[in-house]
Amino acid sequence: MFCNQCEQTAKGVGCTVVGVCGKKPEVSNLQDLLLHTVKGLSLYAAEGRKVGVVDAAVNHFTVEAIFSTLTNVNFDAARFQKLINQGMELTEGMKEKVAAAGGNTTFADPSANLKIAQDLEGLIKQAEELGHVVSKDADTDIQSLQQTLVYGLKGISAYADHAKILGQEADKVYAYIHEAMAALANKELGLNDWVGLVLKCGEANLWAMELLDAANTGKFGHPVPTEVPLGHKKGKCILVSGHDLLDLANLLEQTVGKGIYVYTHGEMLPTHGYPELKKYKHFYGHFGTAWNNQRKEFPTFPGAILMTTNCIQDPQAYMEGIFTTGLVGWPGVTHVKNGDFSAVIERALAMPGFEEDEDKGSVLVGFARNTVMSVADKVIAGVKEGAIKHFFLVGGCDGAKAGRSYYTEFVEKAPQDTIILTLACGKFRFFDKKLGDIGGIPRLLDVGQCNDAYSAIQIAVALANAFECGVNDLPLSLVLSWYEQKAVAILLTLLHLGIKDIRLGPSLPAFISPNVLDVLVKNFNIKPITTAEADLAAILG
Repeated sequence: MFCNQCEQTAKGVGCTVVGVCGKKPEVSNLQDLLLHTVKGLSLYAAEGRKVGVVDAAVNHFTVEAIFSTLTNVNFDAARFQKLINQGMELTEGMKEKVAAAGGNTTFADPSANLKIAQDLEGLIKQAEELGHVVSKDADTDIQSLQQTLVYGLKGISAYADHAKILGQEADKVYAYIHEAMAALANKELGLNDWVGLVLKCGEANLWAMELLDAANTGKFGHPVPTEVPLGHKKGKCILVSGHDLLDLANLLEQTVGKGIYVYTHGEMLPTHGYPELKKYKHFYGHFGTAWNNQRKEFPTFPGAILMTTNCIQDPQAYMEGIFTTGLVGWPGVTHVKNGDFSAVIERALAMPGFEEDEDKGSVLVGFARNTVMSVADKVIAGVKEGAIKHFFLVGGCDGAKAGRSYYTEFVEKAPQDTIILTLACGKFRFFDKKLGDIGGIPRLLDVGQCNDAYSAIQIAVALANAFECGVNDLPLSLVLSWYEQKAVAILLTLLHLGIKDIRLGPSLPAFISPNVLDVLVKNFNIKPITTAEADLAAILG
């Protein structure tokens, strides 16, 4: 195996024996084989669009398959075998349709002509021989850009899949993914071509986040400021982790009148601000912080646990009674199908629950773009009057490395005349800090989940328009943390929009070559974090 897609990859180079995340070599290799399968399918799908052949099943499979290779989503080898077989069936079908429409079906790349083994052991061996989906014979910089592209596509696929589940799709997203995956077979592309594809990946991710934003707000309403308890109520309980709002909504509806309190974990915290979710009286509060602390958090939760997307490393190491949905899977863990949460409810009722109430304070959520822009006049007045000197967007992924304490220190040491916007699970380094307010506006504003970077972008654009300047001219600085591939996609979106001076940490991606990093520095002035004190001093002058 070789996997370097996350920030915590072994020795900052790549995992070759077993994943730091707990992923076994056979699963890593099967993920590579699945991507080869999608690459071959994409060659026919991209050609199909040229002759008017577009297949919804192919589109849906593409994002589901790529999403399933995201960090900590699916560690079940048997499920990858099913996905690979499904991909091969769709490839054959697409090949026939394209040929019938007069399109080209002759491709030299091995991915277009795969003959897969019929048993799991044979697939694993075949996967190991094929290796990573990027070009082995390309130079280092092109391989670096290809890896960046593939990891960005994983982030796009996650958001596109979530949006699709809620009925929001756009063929231009699928078309770009097929175009980009097919490009991996093109040995004629030069460095500038790959730079262009990578930046276009950022644009496509913006489309996907916009779709997901429309899906979430269209079904559940626009988030509103909401106080979320961090303690718990006496009684039976279910903990929901991940990102999927529809799973949470279905669970809340099915637990009405059952005497069960539903709590959020990790990136589900912002869901408390959605009107159509917060209306449930038994939707009570938030338990725990982010995935890297689950070793100590999950064993202390006395109820059932529902995982809706990538959120935990090997749940079998923690406790029984964990359930998964959608593309999430681990061997031996119960998978909920068709939105029927009866098994989760039964488990919660059989477990002890909390024995007494506990008050551990609360946090505020619900500061997405509609809320922030509703007080835009106060924000603008605060800046013009000098009460607000600077805005920081401090957000991104969380992880286990000690260097992530930087983000806590940065927020704590930010001057009192600054406002901090935050999103994604990186906020759990400081989400419960009491930072006060400026003229009634909280200094710490929770914009939402990682995909709510779309909201943060809209806020920045609206402020730039109000001040009649560009986003880069605003008193706004981005200080980001990354761990997995959705963060890669969001970073590419920011670069596509031309946003400069981004600080990134806790370490730079292992898949970025020195020359590619030099391009990012020269064109976007992207830079690694140093210390909170030094970076604050540099930003504020």
